[in-house]
Amino acid sequence: MTADARPARPAPWPDGPPDLTGGTSRETPVDDEEVRRRLDAAVDAVDAPDVVFALCQYGRRTVRTGGSAPPPPVPREQLRYEMGSASKTFTGLLLAHLTHTGRLSAGEPAAALLDPARRPGEHPVTLAHLITHTSGLPALPADFFVRALPAWRTNPYARYPAERVVDAFLRHRQHRRPGTRWHYSNFAVAVLGHALAAATATPWDDLLTGQVLGPLGLSEATLVPGGPDTDATGHRRDGTTPVPPLTVGGFEAAGAVRATPHDLLTFLEAHLDPSDRPLTGALRAVRRPVLRRGLGHRHVHTVAWFRHPTEGGPMYFHGGATLGQQAFLGFRPDTGTALAAMCTRRFRVRDAFVPTAYALLAEM
Repeated sequence: MTADARPARPAPWPDGPPDLTGGTSRETPVDDEEVRRRLDAAVDAVDAPDVVFALCQYGRRTVRTGGSAPPPPVPREQLRYEMGSASKTFTGLLLAHLTHTGRLSAGEPAAALLDPARRPGEHPVTLAHLITHTSGLPALPADFFVRALPAWRTNPYARYPAERVVDAFLRHRQHRRPGTRWHYSNFAVAVLGHALAAATATPWDDLLTGQVLGPLGLSEATLVPGGPDTDATGHRRDGTTPVPPLTVGGFEAAGAVRATPHDLLTFLEAHLDPSDRPLTGALRAVRRPVLRRGLGHRHVHTVAWFRHPTEGGPMYFHGGATLGQQAFLGFRPDTGTALAAMCTRRFRVRDAFVPTAYALLAEM
């Protein structure tokens, strides 16, 4: 077959060419004393047993910690924290990397990767649909709650292994054409992880570690729970009752990453300045909008991040929550600022954690 005769690979993203607009860089960083003051105020505003706010501005890192519980034997800034849904930023970067290097196209049907004998159909769910939450899949599989209910307060995801995630996807009957509606879905990103593992013939843990965590130098990041000397302990909403470490079953790509504050700053710093780094092309790609939604298209999404405007330029962020912890990751290229924030208390109504972290990044 000649080059001209090869079938065209499917287009990667559902929303056409990316918008490459940026912002105006502010060269003068906030002075160190003011950074510490703002971080201390943020820590004090969050009511949780353990609180960490880690910020980097133009290469200068500042980490402040606190909380309602006595300091643990291991300093809070040295522990690993559960990222929950903020893990999707790692999955999105991996997909962008595999696409950028030509290993696969994000326009490929996921079902064909998971079951090569299956015909993709007229409107298949693609890898791009899965990462942009436009696949038409529900937030969780239909039978998830029945299986998870006995462990709802401890580890519900652990009762839903990988093979059930894949089987639920292959059996799912679409009620809406993929790409026509945005609906946040842990199910979709979990399926994406299994599709990428199948496409590369590599287990998810090895794939993410080998292609993202290792190359970026995240030496303490992992996808499996550790012990009290390495991992922070989450708590229920009361702030006093500990919960077991999160085990995600077949939802690894949607929420398995746990990492230290400094590893998270390393991850975010790579996004701030992708030049001359491993994964440079992918790091640039995940800053580009691929989806706009809402009235006036005000909500902008990249492959891995939510993207909001600020006075100087866009800021990128993603939050995550598990049964006992919360996380916020974000960066602003215009001010050279990266922020990783974590706390060890389950999300509550009117919780101050995410608004505090978001406002801190927006004001830096």
